[in-house]
Amino acid sequence: MFAPNQAEVRRFFCQVFAKAADGRALNEGLQPIEALALEWLREHPEYASDFADEEAAVTRVYQDGINPFLHLSMHLSISEQCSIDQPAGIRAAVENLLQTRDLHEVHHMVMEELGLMLWESQQSGRPPDGVTYVERVNKLG
Repeated sequence: MFAPNQAEVRRFFCQVFAKAADGRALNEGLQPIEALALEWLREHPEYASDFADEEAAVTRVYQDGINPFLHLSMHLSISEQCSIDQPAGIRAAVENLLQTRDLHEVHHMVMEELGLMLWESQQSGRPPDGVTYVERVNKLG
């Protein structure tokens, strides 16, 4: 399993941002995960300054408000979960929400449940409970 550390995640997003900003994304192309990250970067232009300076990003501390790197990582996680339907049922639960809302809004709704699942896992010392997570997402509709 791929488990990047905080600095690697931040560098990844900053490098995708830089490729898009200087045209390398068009000229050199992007890996599929980079293309997906770029889609979410474009959905959040308010975070552009966070991604513009890679070295500053690696050391920046977010204590209050939204950590844009965590936020976009959660968008990527939800996208990946839906693409492979893991945990089982998450794709259908998200698709159900998409019947009445746009993708960005749905992701933000699901993000709350994803964060709760991860927090509960950390607090209990047990693996994340995907079944309960999917049940909670289903109840959002």
